[in-house]
Amino acid sequence: MILRAALVDMDGTIWESPLRMAALRQKLGLPQDGRPILAGIAGLPPGERERATQALRDHEAHAVERGALRPGTVELLQFLRRRGLRCALITNNSRQSVGAVLARHALPFDLVFTRDDGPLKPDPQAFLLPLARLGVPPKEAIAIGDSHLDLQAAVGAGMGAVVLVQPAEWMRAHFPAGATYRETADLTEARAVIARLLGQ
Repeated sequence: MILRAALVDMDGTIWESPLRMAALRQKLGLPQDGRPILAGIAGLPPGERERATQALRDHEAHAVERGALRPGTVELLQFLRRRGLRCALITNNSRQSVGAVLARHALPFDLVFTRDDGPLKPDPQAFLLPLARLGVPPKEAIAIGDSHLDLQAAVGAGMGAVVLVQPAEWMRAHFPAGATYRETADLTEARAVIARLLGQ
């Protein structure tokens, strides 16, 4: 398989926080309906929407403060770059939160694409726009994430391969029917899977 780019998710994939988005959803009275939390917040009345948006920002800031890189992150990115893949960080998180993470950890991403830069996953444009900037067709790119949103966006974009790292059980109900993906327990296993895809 020819792979020239890797689109890597942040929260839950390479960044782990003790704070859970499910708890924030419950606090805000939003259902676990498979949509991004911002989609739920957008449907709230204006006053509630402003409070919920601030609560999300606070949650994300605390997640950065209390979080840490998942084991195997640096090794995975080094592996990808040694094999000539361009690496992009694609996240539904804010550019402010991403900037705080990258200020603590000098990760070698060629491109960073946040919710402040374009559509949210699962919109395929969340992958297609960064790939266009990298000059790589979707069939020559791999998505590395942990959720149904990553899988939905990858399938919609026509990505060449998808690796999901420990997706939560409840997310499986939102996996696209017939979607092809590889599932791994951690980033070390993800690296091994990608090596096999590359024929190494």
